[in-house]
Amino acid sequence: MAGAGKTTTLTAIRQAAERDGYEVEGFAPTSRAAQQLQEAGILATTLQHFLTQARADSSSPKHLYVIDESSLASTKQVHQFFKRLGPADRVLLVGDIRQHQAVEAGKPFEQMQAAGMRTARLEEVIRQKDPALRNAVELLAQNRVVEAVGQLAEQGRIREVAESQQRLAAVTQSYLRHPEGALIVAPDNDSRLQINRLIHEGLRNAGQLAGGDHRVTVLTNRQELTGADRQWAARYDIGDVVRYTRGSKEIGLRQHEYAAVTAVDLTNNQITVQRHDGQLVTYDPKRLQGVSVYRREERELAAGDRIQFTAPMRQHRIANRQPGRVEKIELDGNLQVRLETGRTVDFNLRQHAHLDYGYAMTSHSSQGQTADRVIVHVPGNEVESRQLVNRRFAYVALSRARYDAEIYTNDAADLAHRLSRETSKRAAIEILSASGEQVSAGAIEQQKQQPLGQTIA
Repeated sequence: MAGAGKTTTLTAIRQAAERDGYEVEGFAPTSRAAQQLQEAGILATTLQHFLTQARADSSSPKHLYVIDESSLASTKQVHQFFKRLGPADRVLLVGDIRQHQAVEAGKPFEQMQAAGMRTARLEEVIRQKDPALRNAVELLAQNRVVEAVGQLAEQGRIREVAESQQRLAAVTQSYLRHPEGALIVAPDNDSRLQINRLIHEGLRNAGQLAGGDHRVTVLTNRQELTGADRQWAARYDIGDVVRYTRGSKEIGLRQHEYAAVTAVDLTNNQITVQRHDGQLVTYDPKRLQGVSVYRREERELAAGDRIQFTAPMRQHRIANRQPGRVEKIELDGNLQVRLETGRTVDFNLRQHAHLDYGYAMTSHSSQGQTADRVIVHVPGNEVESRQLVNRRFAYVALSRARYDAEIYTNDAADLAHRLSRETSKRAAIEILSASGEQVSAGAIEQQKQQPLGQTIA
């Protein structure tokens, strides 16, 4: 359960494993979650980074691998990870199947539990310090959404503002009244961006931002693209920026290089990209793995703005979604940012353009975060947000809060119905079974009889 003392528990597990001679390492689908594993004293990196590297030699014959936020790991990632295990290795999967699922195909963490994997659960919530709020979060964890929303309404935590722009303004004003320790969670990128801009303007008008605004270009991840999408030229837009995690000697692209899409050939499934030196390279995206796709977007930044990093910055030990505050910004793109830990980093946007405002974020990005106060924006039934407003969104968003939470919605009477939506993905084996095709139950029953590991949900 979210907020149930995971870090404290993992610290004890690490200490016990090390006493028994295990070398403990951690992995997570996001660098933010990997950084949180380090708070438990576990040396950790992202799961993606581990899978792209050759396995390093180790002096220890026994390893305990801890995978955090396991609900976000795809079937392909988990399969590749398990193929690397040695006979004396053990794996601890940590996560919550009630939170968000992987963007890529599959839900292996949930399937392994359903197949009989030994599971330990932390069910006592300690994050929420307000008893009434804690009870509502516990009801959401039990999928008793109607009861949870009813309690939140009785507690005066639901605000109805029918008109969209007025609702965004109300969210902004609530944040500006008590900004310290506050976090806004929205289901969709559109309202997230609008709220961030309104808060920036509000802070500037109140004189809380130093100097003038600087218009900067940032890179925003096209998170809607799955691994399968990135293999098709039709899914790329001219102007997209592609980062090559692995690179390709055959095609002529270096590891960690960036290039901009200049042409798309749908007939031959090819894209043309322009490298930093102006050279054009044309290739079939099916031939490359390990790429990330971004859009260029404009932002107005000033000293005093709260930001979040939207990609890891390993040379400065900065995780994805790590927050900070702009201390200094110059015309040439030089930035000085103070992290929430108090450490200050200096860099140029040409070196790392992966940042955005940090006032509001989507619920996917907020998973793993904690805030004193959470303001949840639930938009109307717009096409973009309709499927994003569901029980996972409600549970993740509200469980971020320690002391207080508010929900702003266009229709309070319909809120429980919308937050009760179930949008869990279905595995291929479930689809085959539902279609009437033969499914091998023997393999599943055999898995149920053999423990696959343990999980802290």
